[in-house]
Amino acid sequence: MSIVITGATGHLGNLVLEALLNRNVPAESIVAVGRSIEKLADFAARGVQVKPMDYDDAASVAEALKGADKVLLISGSEVGKRLEQHRVVIDAVKAEGVELLAYTSIANAGTTQMKLAAEHIATEELLEESGLPVAILRNSWYIENYTAQIPTYLEYGVVSGSAGSGRVSAATRADYAEAAAAVLVAEGQAGKTYELGSDQAFTLAGLAAEAGAAAGKEISYQDLPAAGFANLLKGAGVPAPFADILADSDLGIARGDLLVDGNDLSALLGRPTTPMDQAVRAAVESLQAA
Repeated sequence: MSIVITGATGHLGNLVLEALLNRNVPAESIVAVGRSIEKLADFAARGVQVKPMDYDDAASVAEALKGADKVLLISGSEVGKRLEQHRVVIDAVKAEGVELLAYTSIANAGTTQMKLAAEHIATEELLEESGLPVAILRNSWYIENYTAQIPTYLEYGVVSGSAGSGRVSAATRADYAEAAAAVLVAEGQAGKTYELGSDQAFTLAGLAAEAGAAAGKEISYQDLPAAGFANLLKGAGVPAPFADILADSDLGIARGDLLVDGNDLSALLGRPTTPMDQAVRAAVESLQAA
């Protein structure tokens, strides 16, 4: 059995590799592929196969996927280029005749209006047309999208956004990675779609309150019009196109686009998802200890 993880050099990819090893999948059965394979040296030292692969290079994709039985296609990070990159992987997977192709999509891909979801929706359509045995992992937001901003929250005493009172089912990358590993090692996953998110959704006001409690200071939530939030992000150095996408995503949260019903994630984990307050406390403690 050969399990290939694309985008393995990224945060989620690294965590999927760890999750597979923790499930006692033999290291030699795991293939980690990505652009900068030097970032995978630690896994190579543990016996994981490491291969170079660039989504923009069809030949490298075909070579990296040779002999694959199962493949996890972690969606590309370059918004605007992802659909064609995914198409290259799907074509290579078809040539290999794999047992399963799992894809990390976005929550509520069937109904969401978020701009960020467009390439995910189009990729799901490609997968349906491909005739491949496919499992769809529709991930909600990462809690790390917020905990990475803890220093800014503490400096200014405010969490800014355009989400209003909308709730988001954000979960940790580690939880999503463990769920992906569970799907990859299980039988009979073809044709399944999982809506993945935390057991306890939260508002950005709730996030601000938890960050303040963890840090022992007052932190409030500032709700802005989408254009104002985008301008704030641009002023902080976020590239304009991505700032607009993030602001639009907050409008999606306000609509409930990233709110996940059910318990698919905790069911795959076999335990409750990591609570937001626990993740926030850990981030604050790590910052204070630095």
